[in-house]
Amino acid sequence: MTARPSPIPASHLPAAAYRAAARVRFGDCDPAGIVFFPNWFVLANAAMEDLFRERLGIDFHQLHGKRGIGTGFVHAAATFMRPGMMGDEVMLTPLIRRVGGASYAIDLHIHRGEEELARLDLVTATTHLASRTSVPVPPDLRAALLRYQSECGPVAGQENPA
Repeated sequence: MTARPSPIPASHLPAAAYRAAARVRFGDCDPAGIVFFPNWFVLANAAMEDLFRERLGIDFHQLHGKRGIGTGFVHAAATFMRPGMMGDEVMLTPLIRRVGGASYAIDLHIHRGEEELARLDLVTATTHLASRTSVPVPPDLRAALLRYQSECGPVAGQENPA
């Protein structure tokens, strides 16, 4: 069994990392006003779309549409550390953990101020959408992911990059 990760303050994440701001909306929450857990994954996917456009220089929608390359999660796990509440302003910070042959792994940190609320462990596979089969990570996407990973470097106070 893997040890539960300890919360990391937002300021310990790499300064060069991309950060996507989001606001927790009424529709994101359960009747108690706490983020309904699957909605963290919806926010994470939106942050990844923004990362593609704003930092990787790849049009996410064109990749899926015109190019026919899918980037679906094949693994998604979460560690919830503190509840996110309706009205919270949060920051989502995706860090590339690994780039493989036909997939890449992301640690996505979600913070309210300095406090880490959740950390998502995501693995995305690249697929040919028409045939629904695995394909290698396209060269432009691979180069962009590796460049971003290198620019970010390790998380402060951790032996390995996030």
